[in-house]
Amino acid sequence: MAVFEFNDIKKDNKSEVVTYEVFDSDRKSADYNNPILIIDNNKRQWAHHSNGMFQSPLKGSGFEFRVDDTIEIADIIKIDSRFVNLIKWLGENHIQVLLSGRNNDEGYCVYKIRETGVSVRGAKLSAQDGFLQFMMERLFLSDPPGPELDEEEEIEGDGMKLTSVQSITDFLTCAGRTLPDNINQWARRNLAVAKSSEVTPEERRHAQRAISMMLSIQWKNNYFESIDPVEARRILDEELYGMDKVKQRIIETIIQINRTHTLPAYGLLLIGPAGTGKSQIAYAVARILKMPWATLEMSSINDPEQLTGSSRIYSNAKPGLIMESFAEAESSNLVFIINELDKAASGKGNANPADVLLTLLDNLGFTDNYIECNIPTTGVYPIATANDKSQISAPLMSRFAVIELPDYTVEEKKVIFTDYAMPKVLKRMGLKDTEFIMSDDALDELMSIYKDTSGIRDIEQAAEHIAANALYQIEAEGKSVVEFSGEDIINLLSDN
Repeated sequence: MAVFEFNDIKKDNKSEVVTYEVFDSDRKSADYNNPILIIDNNKRQWAHHSNGMFQSPLKGSGFEFRVDDTIEIADIIKIDSRFVNLIKWLGENHIQVLLSGRNNDEGYCVYKIRETGVSVRGAKLSAQDGFLQFMMERLFLSDPPGPELDEEEEIEGDGMKLTSVQSITDFLTCAGRTLPDNINQWARRNLAVAKSSEVTPEERRHAQRAISMMLSIQWKNNYFESIDPVEARRILDEELYGMDKVKQRIIETIIQINRTHTLPAYGLLLIGPAGTGKSQIAYAVARILKMPWATLEMSSINDPEQLTGSSRIYSNAKPGLIMESFAEAESSNLVFIINELDKAASGKGNANPADVLLTLLDNLGFTDNYIECNIPTTGVYPIATANDKSQISAPLMSRFAVIELPDYTVEEKKVIFTDYAMPKVLKRMGLKDTEFIMSDDALDELMSIYKDTSGIRDIEQAAEHIAANALYQIEAEGKSVVEFSGEDIINLLSDN
């Protein structure tokens, strides 16, 4: 029988009284049939909603039910392994809770826990029920804890974003080994710095900020669900017209996830003229993979430190953009969209910001100079865009599956304008189809004007201009219908 040993109590040498088994679960929510914990109901059938308090581990692993102004105690017989530390924390701090559960032959199956207050013996805790619900949500999203460490550093132990020392302490106590071991140990070391009176206020502030950022991230495993190739194609068609070979190549690259349940070994490098939809493809792939995404605009980065962060020895130190992207996505599994990879400028000295990306792309972990902890990157899928592949270094190119996007033909641009760009603008401006007419020769003149431009941005801007002019004629000149001829298009767009 697997039994958890509490390690955090220092002030009393008594052993905790453990009455339960732990079981592993990866469910993202609880119900009657899949509870968080089970309490003994042999002596009494407990009410659907029951008030009371978990016992301190030194007294026993049970629950003190408040029934008709009396207290009745029942043992806990099973707990989801992810919630063991949370139950211990609630008991140690004398938190009054409301349990929701149902009785069956196994016991009283608890599927919901809400905080109702703190007993006179306990101290006020961070965010009250808000913190408890936040903590439970995080634990439901976590994997079962790994094996217990041989040697684990111990700590003593108000905001929902884990910005205060108290809320950070509470989170670490409750999360336990659902966090990766190296991050758990790193956080405990930094928490000791944040609490220490032997370091400068600046050091305490940096340590607290670093922990807050790290614990805002949901640390996930590297198992990924299969994708539906039909749905993947639908999403790509929704974002991009034509380019069937490009879409097929993208699906072929990411479909590997269906057999391996890990991300493909290579990211995607989309190369093509401006305005051909490279960024739209990147966003579409993130939707297909059902992962959050973050963007890095390499054209605006001229110093590698912008990506790697600065050391905490400086008073104005801060994390790098890569670390901030993890924190903003609140997930260790995300799509990194690296825009304009070919425009990454050389920075200070001989350093090149683009080369910093190699550690991110190699899936060996990334270390930010401010955080000073190895971040697992096996859940990162990179998608880069570029106009000129000759400006990208060979080491970077070797990390990607390169897909070149051709420019659109005149016929493709015509379809995009009539079926996508113009209807979208008309809908946004509130114009009805019956109020706007564009003749065939007007469309031909428009295509003639933009036949030598790359991408579709120019024709999208032309649709905006034409629709705005139509709306002006309707509102200012009282026209009920506006029709554009070829000559009208030439006169309207002649200055473009």
